[in-house]
Amino acid sequence: MKKKLKKRWLYILIGTGLLIGFFYFQNNSIVISEHTITSNKLPEAFDGYNIIHLSDLHNKSFRDDQNYLVNKVKKADPDLIVFTGDLIDSRRYDEEPSLLLMDKLLEIAPIYYVTGNHEWRTGTFATLEKKLVDLGVHVLRNTSQEITIGSESITIMGVDDPLNKNESATESAVTKKNISWALDNTEEKNSFQILLAHRPELFSLYSEHVLDLVFSGHAHGGQFRLPFAGGLIAPDQGLFPEYTAGKHELNNTTMLVSRGLGNSIIPVRIFNRPEIIVVTLRAKGSHTK
Repeated sequence: MKKKLKKRWLYILIGTGLLIGFFYFQNNSIVISEHTITSNKLPEAFDGYNIIHLSDLHNKSFRDDQNYLVNKVKKADPDLIVFTGDLIDSRRYDEEPSLLLMDKLLEIAPIYYVTGNHEWRTGTFATLEKKLVDLGVHVLRNTSQEITIGSESITIMGVDDPLNKNESATESAVTKKNISWALDNTEEKNSFQILLAHRPELFSLYSEHVLDLVFSGHAHGGQFRLPFAGGLIAPDQGLFPEYTAGKHELNNTTMLVSRGLGNSIIPVRIFNRPEIIVVTLRAKGSHTK
């Protein structure tokens, strides 16, 4: 009887250990997803240009001093890093891991950043924004900038998350207005245009403006990913959401959705590891590097 009891407890301990190990791996082991975007609008100077896409950190630290995440990014050798919101978490605000990450990533490549809904929920984004700008992060607030190599350039623009809005306005209406402001600010109207926007569920709206490439986050990969079904649930999309990860195309606009890095309301990811997206731009018809 005692031997059976000991065996039972041994199996329980082994099972518990395996389960803890599984959840740790799912929430802390970063996966790299690679995509190639080809366009005849891309100048030849940008052929082979590498962009890292990060999103939804939610205060998370990846080992000491963010070194695990930073080293992954460094190995990808990016020319540019984009971050599409929720750098911090409004429910347990701690900006230090996020600012530390940004500081270290800036040693690798320039960073362009837009807000997510959590930045606006804090009510203190102005303070965080100043610290980001002081570090050297390009904070895009319904504005655009030109990225230039030699005499050739592409346009990158970013819009505020629509949670920063007048209560009487819909999120779609606010985003439409924000994109119009960013486009009005664009110097080269016919250049290859990149949009940073936190919310993927507004993809049809982004595609109306025939933007070439959109980076988005917010959906956390659907939190739990099921075989053949994809993500289970996402904010503002509900059950079995359409836009949780990967590449989506509509009206000559391509959107890449990040599964994100951290967690918020639901503290656990299942079959949905934290993600770094690596994008290589290719100019159609040009020679590869």
